[in-house]
Amino acid sequence: MSEKGNGKLGGAIKRRDMLKVFSAVPAVLVPFGTALAAEQKTSGSAAAAQTASAYQRKVFSGHEWETIKVLSDLIIPADERSRSASQAGVPAFIDDWLNFKGGKLKAEILGGLTWLDLECNREFSHDFVSCTSTQQKKMLDRIAYPDKAVPGDSNYVAFFNYLRDLVVGGFYSSEEGVKDLPYLGNKVVPVWEGCPPDVLSQIEQNLKTKRVGLSLASDQESTQS
Repeated sequence: MSEKGNGKLGGAIKRRDMLKVFSAVPAVLVPFGTALAAEQKTSGSAAAAQTASAYQRKVFSGHEWETIKVLSDLIIPADERSRSASQAGVPAFIDDWLNFKGGKLKAEILGGLTWLDLECNREFSHDFVSCTSTQQKKMLDRIAYPDKAVPGDSNYVAFFNYLRDLVVGGFYSSEEGVKDLPYLGNKVVPVWEGCPPDVLSQIEQNLKTKRVGLSLASDQESTQS
């Protein structure tokens, strides 16, 4: 599994590359749970830690919670632009979402966490969270790349795909992730000055290419007059 350079794991995956993954996240992953909303109101690592400690888990056991935190930060670690997935409240988002959705998704995630521990104990004599970064990377490399995974790992490839979608969807729906994009919407526009001329020109060119008889420039002029 490739990671961004953060001093923990080898390889490098840029934060921009995560947006390619995010574009494939199902729309149903976007809603926030109430716990995540509470996380977003905090600022600074101390405040985030205080909120995380106050969060009441609904699905995960204590050990599963720690595992989800480690996995989330392996998928989206902290960098020069923003904090890590766990610091952005992603574990709480996932816990809330699994509690809401239940069913197959919940079973896939919990089953995958159990499998990770079993495999790590078999190969390294440790649970996943107690393994070294190198050992964790080696285990995740088995299931992070569907085209390279052996057939016997197919169920756990699906687990990691689900988890990665949840982590990326949760992070880029959080206040931390929105600032990381950076997203330019959701801002008050005190004075509307119309669409910029260069944008209007491009739109009109596109309309002419599609043979649509419409002049946006003239409409804007009549509106302003």
